[in-house]
Amino acid sequence: MVKVFIAYASLSGNTEEVAHLIGVELTKAGHSVDYYRIWDGASPPDPSDYNVLFLGSYTWGKGATPDEVKDFVADIGYKPEPVYVFGTGDTQFGGDDLFCKAAVKLARFYNSPAEPLKIEQSPRGSQEEKVREWVRRSLSLNP
Repeated sequence: MVKVFIAYASLSGNTEEVAHLIGVELTKAGHSVDYYRIWDGASPPDPSDYNVLFLGSYTWGKGATPDEVKDFVADIGYKPEPVYVFGTGDTQFGGDDLFCKAAVKLARFYNSPAEPLKIEQSPRGSQEEKVREWVRRSLSLNP
């Protein structure tokens, strides 16, 4: 069984919803899942206690990664492997160039083995299958 750590920052609840959909899929696959909602000043668990990290963030302003996510990355102090990144965003603010830009930046920083999952606002409806498929692809990269 793989121990999975899902850390996420959520402002509107959309990224939290994606995190829990990911967790459901991982649990169905027989993995152990722990969640951590990133808050300013909160000490994160030690990622070295886990086999895999899933990291989620909303995108702030003009494509920025939220400060609490930057603090989380700094608090960890190293780059665990592997890290799979997911994000939520809204194309009406900045179009495709800024859509889920924080997730793109984080995936690049962590040299993620998979493209980041990008969800338009809420994962409900047709995007739920997109989340499930992304998790299945991620699992195939890290059995």
